[in-house]
Amino acid sequence: MGVFAWNVPLCPEPRRHTKRNIQGDSPETGGVSRYRNFVLFLALATIWGSAFVAISAGLEHYPPVLFAALRYDIAGVVMLAYAAYAVEDWIPRGRTEWATVAVGAVLLIAAYHTFLFVGQQHTTAAAAAILVSLSPVLTTGFARVLMPSDALSFVGLLGVGIGLVGVVVIAQPDPSNLFATEAVAKGLIFCAAASFALGGVLTRRIDSGLPIETMEAWSMLGGALIMHVISLALAEPIDPTTWTHPEALAAVGYLALVASAVGFLLYFDLLERLGAVEINMVTYVAPIVAAVVGWLYLGEVIDATTFVGFALIVVGFVLVKRRAIRDEFASRGIRSRADD
Repeated sequence: MGVFAWNVPLCPEPRRHTKRNIQGDSPETGGVSRYRNFVLFLALATIWGSAFVAISAGLEHYPPVLFAALRYDIAGVVMLAYAAYAVEDWIPRGRTEWATVAVGAVLLIAAYHTFLFVGQQHTTAAAAAILVSLSPVLTTGFARVLMPSDALSFVGLLGVGIGLVGVVVIAQPDPSNLFATEAVAKGLIFCAAASFALGGVLTRRIDSGLPIETMEAWSMLGGALIMHVISLALAEPIDPTTWTHPEALAAVGYLALVASAVGFLLYFDLLERLGAVEINMVTYVAPIVAAVVGWLYLGEVIDATTFVGFALIVVGFVLVKRRAIRDEFASRGIRSRADD
């Protein structure tokens, strides 16, 4: 996310192999549990939505790729410590598990964040969050090609197409000047969403059984290393004196510790409680938070066409995931009647 912010709703279901029961035995009643889940859902959406604003703020002080690398230097160490605490298999073993880490490092971390941070230099936090919200739609499109068992129906293909139309509406490309700065920036963020989606599908296809905590920790560290190499190749300036600005320190600290570490814990707690379909909806609440916080803190204003593009992306998601959404509502109705 970007998440995602480190957004990971596209990766395989988490494989726990836990040393402890993270969720624990809860004595909560159904009503209390639903209230708790709602509060945590809003907290996660707020964290991940405001992370896009933190990126925009930090880009005033750091070169983009180095900024992303520094974020994951910190987040990777924190997540590795958490993986060592939470799961038994906190070090990958064998070719398949390391292949999963490599996909995560290259696509889910390095490519995603390089495209996102470079692109976000020239667009608003809200627009970036909206473009990234296309990831679940693109994931289904990649799965259609790479995993035949996930083949799309005509309606699903229509949903992917509508989502892509939403991107075009947001980018507003000028045929006479396709390489305008803002259009290129939004194109790079689209590439970020595509990288994340492709990485999610490939990790599912490899299906190594590696605990998600382990995968993320090592992917973060590997992705940070790759981004440091890219930063050096781009000859980005290294000026630590600019990093001591309070806003710069707050931005990298917020992204590394709050958006990555705290966001990660909230996400997987909610994933166990709500399921993958419902938690995916955080992807569509986060841009609203990004728009509000970006307006309050950075004075960013988004235009009507961006809202229209966002609506099209949401419609595309609903069409692509319509069966899963229907099944989710049906199962919740059964559980509600059982609780009465």
